[in-house]
Amino acid sequence: MLTSVLVANRGEIARRIFRTARSLGLSTVAVHSTADAAMPFVGEADAAVQLPGNAPADTYLRGELVIEAALKAGADAVHPGYGFLSENAGFAQAVIDAGLTWIGPPVDAISSMGSKIEAKKLMAAAGVPVLAELTPAGVSADDLPVLVKASAGGGGRGMRVVSRLAELPGEIEAASAEALSAFGDGTVFCERYLTAGRHIEVQIMADQHGTIWAVGERECSIQRRHQKVIEEAPSPLVERIPSLRAELFDAARKAAAAIGYVGAGTVEFLADEGGAFYFLEMNTRLQVEHPVTEETTGLDLVELQFAVATGAHLPPEPPPTVGHAIEVRLYAEDPAQDWRPQTGVLRKLELSPDLRVDSGVEDGSEVSPYYDAMLAKVIAFGADRTVVARRLAGELERARIHGVGTNRDLLVWILRHPAFLDGDTDTGFFDRHGISPEVDAGVVRTSALAAALADAAGRVPVVRVPSGWRNVPSQPQRKAYRVGAATVEVEYRLTRDGLVVEGNIMLVDSAPERVVLEIDGVRRSFDVAAYDGLVCVDSSLGSVALTPVERFVDPSQQISAGSLVAPMPGTVIRVGVQVGDGVKQGQPLLWLEAMKMEHTISAPADGVLSELRVEAGQQVEVGAVLAVVGEEA
Repeated sequence: MLTSVLVANRGEIARRIFRTARSLGLSTVAVHSTADAAMPFVGEADAAVQLPGNAPADTYLRGELVIEAALKAGADAVHPGYGFLSENAGFAQAVIDAGLTWIGPPVDAISSMGSKIEAKKLMAAAGVPVLAELTPAGVSADDLPVLVKASAGGGGRGMRVVSRLAELPGEIEAASAEALSAFGDGTVFCERYLTAGRHIEVQIMADQHGTIWAVGERECSIQRRHQKVIEEAPSPLVERIPSLRAELFDAARKAAAAIGYVGAGTVEFLADEGGAFYFLEMNTRLQVEHPVTEETTGLDLVELQFAVATGAHLPPEPPPTVGHAIEVRLYAEDPAQDWRPQTGVLRKLELSPDLRVDSGVEDGSEVSPYYDAMLAKVIAFGADRTVVARRLAGELERARIHGVGTNRDLLVWILRHPAFLDGDTDTGFFDRHGISPEVDAGVVRTSALAAALADAAGRVPVVRVPSGWRNVPSQPQRKAYRVGAATVEVEYRLTRDGLVVEGNIMLVDSAPERVVLEIDGVRRSFDVAAYDGLVCVDSSLGSVALTPVERFVDPSQQISAGSLVAPMPGTVIRVGVQVGDGVKQGQPLLWLEAMKMEHTISAPADGVLSELRVEAGQQVEVGAVLAVVGEEA
């Protein structure tokens, strides 16, 4: 009988598993890095053990330290969560060897699926449809486009789509280097790439007595950088093709049976619009997107993991799927800037209580550069897919998210897009439709005006006349804000007759935290939250984050023209130039790794590299000057 479980993971994953463990009467143990010491999951555990350091390789990937922590804290079981060591057969065996219960699949099953190359051979032998593997040296122009793919690991790491044969060697080298860094295995292979494929996966649950459930399917086709953004159950494609569900379920059960699978797992397929499908991989763990399956079946998949690990029998058949669930991944990132991760303090995260929110952060949490950029999974459930999508979009739009930039606007846009509502959600969604609507300049300007008026109201709390009021004509009040790369300047005057500003705008009321304006005869309220160096304005028009621009800039804070600065904290993983090299605008010069993603730093203009201040392996802070491109002599 289990009494205490250590979760070998962090953030949202650990909190999710703790929730079920507590409901089962188990005590909980957390492990955490130095950077995570103040994160919510640490405080929620009954006991916590620090793994000194910050980088995953020094902390969450150190299996021997995790097992030592479990024994020290008195845990008798280890749940790996998803990510990190969850699909590491060596770690699973070490847990068992330490006398602890492993809440996961058999070691041999993990090993057999650990290499995607070997896994495809096993699946083909079991009668599961697979895409033919292509050796990198054997790829021809007729095979293009192809996907270069890491044999180990997941999460989109070590994957490249190649459409031109001349680019293949370089992309193989880059994918191999990324895979080696992420998984310790640089082996890659190629397979035909379906440009408009559907990513469909089947949730598997199997017990130790031969019962294998196929617990519904999920569609996860909308992806960025081969990582999922939106997941839903059931799949719109499967709903349209009556025979497809039974075929997918049969293939998934064959896959599980072929490797003697026990526990929760996911068999992933790539399907075309006609219903033909091919095995991609099997994730021998719980999936990030498991909540949509839970919402549509009523199951607690984590509870079933604990039950199966202790020998429980599953009923002969799983419960049926009812209704529709959609999950969005709320990331701290800027989609318009090549999905650049955002770091800093999350000042506020306020979402509707009517939604399921699985999150690893709370107000005041530090979003660090060391781990995945996901802030929360936000899930809505209902009887009708269209209604669920529209409700989720509305609740996201009304959410208060302050302190770090997120992909919230993109998620809202996707959920309301006609193609999404029609179920046209293949992996080429962003290629066809772009990544987001343009920011409405009018909304930004009006929000900036509200911020300026709130600021003025806060400066004179006991004066009856409005701030800026004069009994003689005066110059207008001016205040400037930055929104992204743009600067917005607002001008206004407060007179005895009211607000004087460009446009048909009247001031109804103003306070430090709320401004009410009548714009073209329509009254709107603007909630204003001011933080150090940041003002967040939320209204029915949308949410705008503003950075106040100081009137007088300290010369010591200015950087020289041509400087390449770090857009986020991270690690320099490659340097492609030397001082004195000529460079062209847009040429990649440096590569940074932050929050599980690789980012390219390119030349801002033609010129010569006059300074190089970093080297491979060096940690850099946001805003640090990495290199300087000077004019050609």
